Amino acid sequence: MAENENGQEKTEEPTGKRIRESREKGQVPSSKELNTFIVLIVASSFMVLFGSHLGMEIANQFADGLTLEREQLFNSAIVPVYFGRQVTDALLNLAPLLTLLTVAAVVGPLIIGGGNFSGQAMAPKFNKLNPIKGAKKFVSTTGLIELVKSLGKVILIGGVAASVLSGIVDEILMLGEESVKQGIMHAGHLAAWVFLMVSAVLLLIALIDVPFQLWNHNKQLKMTLQEVKDEHKETEGKPEVKGRIRQMQMEMAQRRMMAEVPKADVVITNPTHFAVAIAYKPGAMGAPRLLAKGIDEVALKIRELAEEHKIVAVEAPKVARAIYFTTDLNQEIPGGLFVAVARILAYVYQLKRPDMQPVMPRDLPVPEEFLDRVSARRAHQAN
Repeated sequence: MAENENGQEKTEEPTGKRIRESREKGQVPSSKELNTFIVLIVASSFMVLFGSHLGMEIANQFADGLTLEREQLFNSAIVPVYFGRQVTDALLNLAPLLTLLTVAAVVGPLIIGGGNFSGQAMAPKFNKLNPIKGAKKFVSTTGLIELVKSLGKVILIGGVAASVLSGIVDEILMLGEESVKQGIMHAGHLAAWVFLMVSAVLLLIALIDVPFQLWNHNKQLKMTLQEVKDEHKETEGKPEVKGRIRQMQMEMAQRRMMAEVPKADVVITNPTHFAVAIAYKPGAMGAPRLLAKGIDEVALKIRELAEEHKIVAVEAPKVARAIYFTTDLNQEIPGGLFVAVARILAYVYQLKRPDMQPVMPRDLPVPEEFLDRVSARRAHQAN
């Protein structure tokens, strides 16, 4: 089992953050064997399909290059131009092959590692120049595996090459009976097929190496249980920090709630422990709405704001408690409290008329289940 520098076992799968950070550092799964196979199979396939044509073009270019007239050869103005043309023609002839090889070299890493560009991976790392650390790689598990792979490739490729060549030995011997041009083309065709067959063998090595590289990459990224906990704390925040954030959020919500108190039509109190601010706008609201509520210190603040803005405060202990337990901020009061709140609002409206002599109603019906915190919450959820 893999261990970190503290001796703890890395038993946990890497988190999304760990994988993302590894990609930022350029640490992605890669298989040199897969990359080599793709490049070689593309090159050999191209040579089998278009090798004869490419060989003829290169042969014609060589012939053209050797037919320079004596006068041209000693003309310092012509030779550079002629040389440049030969280089350009050679690049044009090789351009399709070079383009395919470039694409193949890019596709290989994308298959198992995906697209990834990392500036950190490109930065020089002088610690890699340490000869002691470099020597440790030769005696590591990874170094041993690479040695076994190299020996396996030599044996496998050598065996396949010998087997293929033994099968075409008669054709190779007959090349001497052919004309120079035909012999060159025939030899090139045979070489391309041998190249293709030997390259195809690398697929077996790639099929073994790719799963190993994926497993090894995941193994390197594995984390200890403590690392997972530390990352979780770092991501979610320390408990004391989260507590402070929650406190600040509650304070902000309380300030917003207090800003609604001046809009209330009435504040109903317990009279000291509970206070709720109610507003009702006929036509604009279907039922009275709760703007603010609180107990103890918050209730005292609501009463002070009500007094400051000349909002009527009514003592109705059961109604205040029932509204506090059953109604959320900016929500309409439940149907079971409509009659009680309507009588209180009627009393408040009468206070604003000089021709009236209002009397505070005493008979305010409040369902008993609304007075218990747990029962009230259940009734509220049921509604």
